Amino acid sequence: MKEVTIYTDGACSGNPGPGGWGAILMFRDQKLELSGYEAHTTNNRMELLAPIQALSRLKEPCAVKVYSDSAYLVNAFKQHWLDNWQRRSWIKSDKKPVENQDLWKELLRLCDIHQVQWFKVKGHADNPYNNRCDELATGEIKRNYIKL
Repeated sequence: MKEVTIYTDGACSGNPGPGGWGAILMFRDQKLELSGYEAHTTNNRMELLAPIQALSRLKEPCAVKVYSDSAYLVNAFKQHWLDNWQRRSWIKSDKKPVENQDLWKELLRLCDIHQVQWFKVKGHADNPYNNRCDELATGEIKRNYIKL
């Protein structure tokens, strides 16, 4: 099974507001940068969309290490929030519906295809790949958003 490393980040100008996401896929000595924009979104949606877009680019099942500075994303997997949400029919412990269910369900679908490990990295620190993903995400906002 091919081993792939993915770094992701999401950004939003205002929350909600215009948002961007960035991802870097690495396989052996190859790197692919991806990014995208949504006119009206939230930071959390962008944090989830980045790994969805990256994992969707893989053409076959892979062993994937995903690095993100989003505690929301990483903790949902590592602290079993997703297991609990699914067991409770997508209701959180505070009895409110889980937000971003569409994206969580797509991430889970992709995790059924790939062997995914999740890693939390410190944002805006000394990790060049995380910093580059942040540049990609914020760059999308700057490039696409026009204040009227």
